[in-house]
Amino acid sequence: MPAADAVESGRLREQLATMTTEAYRPELADIDRLPTLDIARFMNAEDATVTTAVAARLPEIAAAIDGVTARMARGGRLVYAGAGTAGRLGVLDASECPPTFNTDPAQVVGLVAGGPTAVVSAVEGAEDREDAARADLDALALTADDVVVGISASGRTPYAVAAVRHARALGALTVGLSCNEGSALAAAADHGIEVVVGPEALTGSTRLKAGTAQKLVLNMISTITMIKLGKTYGNLMVDVRASNEKLRARAHRIVSLATGARDESVETALADNDGEVKNSILTLLASVDAPTAARLLQDAHGHLRKALEAAAA
Repeated sequence: MPAADAVESGRLREQLATMTTEAYRPELADIDRLPTLDIARFMNAEDATVTTAVAARLPEIAAAIDGVTARMARGGRLVYAGAGTAGRLGVLDASECPPTFNTDPAQVVGLVAGGPTAVVSAVEGAEDREDAARADLDALALTADDVVVGISASGRTPYAVAAVRHARALGALTVGLSCNEGSALAAAADHGIEVVVGPEALTGSTRLKAGTAQKLVLNMISTITMIKLGKTYGNLMVDVRASNEKLRARAHRIVSLATGARDESVETALADNDGEVKNSILTLLASVDAPTAARLLQDAHGHLRKALEAAAA
């Protein structure tokens, strides 16, 4: 190993040794000898601590969500960037937004170090590529209306940190989500969120508690942002895209729950409004025709409550 590489390797080992997510738990040295049920009970008890760790960071999470909502309300995009498990969680969250909230696939984007291949297979060295992070963001033609959320359990992953730094330099809003205090990622971002879940059952395996914590926070970021943008009516997914039989049945049920209308009326409303749930609800609750419902929703920027208020005015 070249001397420079040896120095860098030693420096990285020292850095990892200080991280909570990498800490070794000697009391678990014999975990491989335990009965399966005992290991399962232990892991379940560990997972139960994650929600408490997330709760401790709710003010920071809420502040970040308000920032995301403001940018997306004026046409910006939400971009997740990470490597390994963290990157895959971002891709997962982004991929679930179109069917759940009828967003354009380009509106919420997941970037993972190493590209799409890395979603299902490890791409060696990808997480160390700072230049790749900058190139991936440049390919999106990032603007000041966009938001980039860097995700890294360690908070030091070069790809995630570089993505946040580059995005911030371009004027985009940035969020750094990590699971270690004093992380480089949080320091680089406008909004730093450090959910400290403690050492893992398997030393350094951050797909466990850290991954669970990241998934919980990403759930909040995307879901609450969409609620704020009018993608729901109460707790009903009124922007759901009815692309299969199950979702068509769900669309019917949502209209029924929102309006209390009979099945025949619901079917008629959905047919008149090309299956659009929001429009169908507005048609039934405000007693307007489909073109009027479409106009009211357009004027209300998609907010069903605002459209109903306008119809009643």
